[in-house]
This record gives sequence, structure tokens and C-alpha cells, in this order.
Amino acid sequence: MNPSSASSSKVPASIWVLGFVSMLMDISSEMIHSLLPLFLVGSLGASALMVGLIDGAAEATALIVKVFSGGLSDYWGKRKGLAVFGYGLGALSKPLFALAPVTGVVLGARLLDRIGKGIRGAPRDALVADLAPAHARGAAYGLRQTLDTTGSLLGPLLAVGLMLLWANDFRAVFWVAVIPAVLSVTLLVFGVREPPPQVAHQRSNPFRRSKLKQLSSAYWWVVAIGAMFTLARFSEAFLVLRAQQSGMALALIPLVLVAMNLVYAAAAYPFGRLSDRISHRKLLALGLVVLLAADIILASSSHWGIVLAGVALWGLHMGITQSLLATMVADRAPPELRGTAFGLFYLVSGLAMLLASVIAGLLWDQLGAPSTFIAGGIFCVLTLLALALPIKQGLPAHNERA
Repeated sequence: MNPSSASSSKVPASIWVLGFVSMLMDISSEMIHSLLPLFLVGSLGASALMVGLIDGAAEATALIVKVFSGGLSDYWGKRKGLAVFGYGLGALSKPLFALAPVTGVVLGARLLDRIGKGIRGAPRDALVADLAPAHARGAAYGLRQTLDTTGSLLGPLLAVGLMLLWANDFRAVFWVAVIPAVLSVTLLVFGVREPPPQVAHQRSNPFRRSKLKQLSSAYWWVVAIGAMFTLARFSEAFLVLRAQQSGMALALIPLVLVAMNLVYAAAAYPFGRLSDRISHRKLLALGLVVLLAADIILASSSHWGIVLAGVALWGLHMGITQSLLATMVADRAPPELRGTAFGLFYLVSGLAMLLASVIAGLLWDQLGAPSTFIAGGIFCVLTLLALALPIKQGLPAHNERA
């Protein structure tokens, strides 16, 4: 182990603050998103395909917007301003969910929210890489992801409590979600100090061919694997709909996301640290095997105990892979192009997410819920086969382990 890796637990304070910023916004978002499929289907009369289209379009929008915000942050040489703007848009979108009379307004609110996420995502991830020493990047991404996921855990818990307290009043819960969103933006504005550039900054278009040629084939390998992975991992909205089929009380259904995010939060930091020391390819393969097991379990039965087990495995696969993919992008991108590298990665993943969610919704409506998870399992197997191809990974020296 690199001697300096002993200090990997000493993550810079600004990364802790970024983690709490993410946590507060995720509390807000998940208070809404854990209930949104039920609100759409039960209150607004939407179909599973419509749920998939709204969620897929929203998440794809977030990922696609990241390519432009990432490139812009590289052009300016600054990350924080774009992150503040993105978190601000997210906060502004929250009241629209409480006011929505039809599915079109929900779609508009989701798109505004995800545009905000897209604007902030790549600059924030690049800022983590700028702040963290190279030997501790996995730990830094894992820590931020753990705090982010803690918010994803607390949000549905608050939603369940308020739904029970207020007799399934969706809109009242959505109004409460505005509060942590505002706190998130405030903390980012006053709590994070951006570091000076690692190299002398000269403004130039990061999308020029000469610039993009600096992104190695190893980086593009990560982009391709990330896209295949996204096809295997469609929207969590379908986990909520699967839980509804188990016969759980309406107010308790968000607890499935609590279970998922509890496992996710517990796994993200230790697996992030582990990624600083062992093969990225092996960790990705492990995550895919866990996701495959989750798909098989979720396809097999709608019994609440079976669904809970599948959802827990889903959370474990996310804990293994999500901060790992961010680390892989950061390790393979030049410092002055990190924002662009994250943006392009999210662009391709966004298109894959849209396709995955539409396919999931169509299969759900036409062939039933099990077919959605069977298709996810097939994509898992295909991605595992792609990982097995003898392609050079282009890892940094501290992670060159076969």
C-alpha cells in the first residue's frame, strides 16, 4: 500500500461539507421521489410506461446536461459557481411537485430538478478530485457518496412518517421537502472553498478535437462500460412499483428505498477505500454479480420479504459501483479536463438511462413486472462478458493490480 494511503481517512473538510450539501438535497429529493411513482399512478392516473418515461427523461436530462456543465467548468477553471447554480435550480423545482395538477407539471418539475442536478454534477465531482489527494480519491468519493446516500435513506423515512401523520397527504410532504433543499444551497454557498487550479489555467474550448484527443482509450473504455452498466440498472421507480405489488400499505412503501439506501450508505465508503487498493475491474464485476442476483430475486416473486431482499442487494451493488465509476473517470482524465471527462461520461450514461427506463416501462406494461428484471439480468451478463475482454485498463500506478 502507498504510505500516504494511511491518511486516506483524513479527507479534506470541504469534501465533508460537499457530502452534507448532497445529503440535504437528497433528503429533499427522496422525500418526493420515494412517493412520486405512487402519486403519479394513484393520484394522477399515470401508467407504468408513463412513470418510466418521466423518470427516464428526467434522469437522462441530468446526465446529458452534465457534459456541458463539465466542459464549462474546465473552460472557466472554476467549479463552485456552477455547483451553486445547479443546486439552486433543484431547490426551486421542489414547490412545483406540491402544486402539480397533472402529469405534465410533474414532468416539468422533474426536468427542472434534473437540469439542476446535471449542472452541478460534473463540476462537483471534478471539485472532489481537485480537493482530494490522488491516493485517497476512492475514499473521498466514497465518503461523499455515503453522506449523499444517507440523505437518500433519511428522505424516504421522513416521507413515511409524514404520510402516516398526515393520512397519505402527498402534497403536504412535498411542501416539507422544500426546507432541506434551501439549507443545502445555503451550506454550499458559505461552507465550501474552492482550491486554486493544479495547473496554470488558460481558457480554451475543452470540446476542441485537440483537447478531446487528450482523453485516453482507457477513459473511453470506462465510458462504454458505464453505459452498459446503466442499461442493466434502470430507474429505482420500478423497485417502488414492485413493492406496491407486494400488498404493502401505501404509506410504508417508501421503506423499500430506505432498505436500499441503508445498505448503499453502509457499503459506499468501505468499497470506495477498497477501490484505492484493488483492481477496479474485479470490483465492477462483483457489483454486476450482485445486481444480477437482485434482478433474479425481484423477478421471482412479489412477496414483500423477497422484494426486500432484492432491494437490499440492489443497494449493495450501488455501494460497490457508484463511487468506483467516479474514481475510474477521475483517474483516467487530465486534471484540466476532468469536468469535460465527467460530463461526457454522464452524457453517454444519460442516453443509456433513458433507453433502459423506457424498455423497463414497456416490458412492465406488456409482459409484466418479472420481464423487466429479467431484461436487467440479461444486460448484467452482457456487461460481465464485456469486462472479461482483454482490454488494457490504463490504471494509475497505485491501482495497477490484475
